[in-house]
Amino acid sequence: MRIERNGSRPSTRGAQDYFSGSVRVEPVFQVGDPMRLNAGSVTFEPGARTAWHTHPLGQTLIITAGLGWVQTEGSPIEEVRPGDVVWFPPGEKHWHGATPNTAMTHIAVQEALNGKNVDWMEKVSDAQYSR
Repeated sequence: MRIERNGSRPSTRGAQDYFSGSVRVEPVFQVGDPMRLNAGSVTFEPGARTAWHTHPLGQTLIITAGLGWVQTEGSPIEEVRPGDVVWFPPGEKHWHGATPNTAMTHIAVQEALNGKNVDWMEKVSDAQYSR
């Protein structure tokens, strides 16, 4: 058994290469072999969002606070609220973040394949983000 105490995992700012706007990432858990699972609690300030990206084994988002938007390539933007759960299949190009006026927090859960859990792409433009 291993217990990771609250406060033992420092928060970080979302890297500007992968996020637009103000984003805070708090690790929830990260386990190694034989498991490949990790999770983080991510808070997006109003207007903040991820860049386009994919996950080799998919991603699950659990919306915990606020109001957010999610979008897969070629589909309309969808609104998400606390309690909603979003699944992106492996390799599906997508982004997620806050709405222009409301912050949003979600827990993001993904698995790594050969040590990699995300493939980052181009940033979501303001035109793509506008609804």
